[in-house]
Amino acid sequence: MSGHPSPTASPDRADTPYRGRFAPSPTGDLHPGSLLAAFGSWLLARHHRGTWLVRIEDLDPPREVPGAAERQLRTLAAFGLHSDEPIVRQSARGALYQAALDRLLDEGRAFFCHCSRSDLAANHGIHRRCVAHAPRHGRAAPQAAVRLRVADGAIAGFDDAVLGAQSQDVAREVGDFVLRRADGYWAYQLAVVVDDAAQAISDIVRGADLLDSTPRQILLQAALGLPTSRYAHLPLLLDAQGRKLSKSDAAQPVDAADPLPALRAAWRGLGQDPQALDAVATVTELLERAQVSFSPAQIPKCAKALAAMHNDPLTNAV
Repeated sequence: MSGHPSPTASPDRADTPYRGRFAPSPTGDLHPGSLLAAFGSWLLARHHRGTWLVRIEDLDPPREVPGAAERQLRTLAAFGLHSDEPIVRQSARGALYQAALDRLLDEGRAFFCHCSRSDLAANHGIHRRCVAHAPRHGRAAPQAAVRLRVADGAIAGFDDAVLGAQSQDVAREVGDFVLRRADGYWAYQLAVVVDDAAQAISDIVRGADLLDSTPRQILLQAALGLPTSRYAHLPLLLDAQGRKLSKSDAAQPVDAADPLPALRAAWRGLGQDPQALDAVATVTELLERAQVSFSPAQIPKCAKALAAMHNDPLTNAV
């Protein structure tokens, strides 16, 4: 990703009603970084007098933790973060993804591919043409993935509400990307684009670890004739070694039984004035005060430089 404008910058959606969402994957309990993303997206939706939704992105059964989705939802409720509409689960939406994939295949915008990671290793994993070796005699061909056909010179850019102008040469830096995996599971890129359009999500607010996915999603939106969303990528919480906090061995889930310390820490992580939440005694009072005091301009304009402080309730179990 680069911070320069691109000829494919997102169109103006100033007249579109604000609809945001928080979309966790049920691979574990909510961690501090997830809380920051949830709280940040909720605050921005409330700031714009918009709608805030929760969507469970349960597309990868091998990585899911049993009961995690329900615990995530209970934790969000304990923190006062309730979806304004019924919660959507991606595992129930396969027909929508199949319809989008069929359209792309019919139009020649997507294709079947048998290339493995080892096949593409010589090109740093970037697919520009199929190079899979033919299966040995007597062996069945592996199941094919489906990829989006990315044209040479395909550059996607957007104006991030936090990080500013972003641009990526998707053809050179990513290549033809997967829409349905070879194991038959839906790829994140396709599902998220289809669902954001189906739910009329105008503003996608999420962690900066997904910044690199945004140009792919913009290209896919265009291929499907869908509107381009507005984007805002929040800074990541890092541990002392510079790792994403949710991946750190020391990271613990946030404590739903005592939400105020973690909410205050997330507020600080979003660059907001800590004194604005002084003397609040309940979650309801904190959220009311936060809505009044929240300033989007104060969100740190950095993707990976928000280091978690030691002994901070957002870093450790609270």
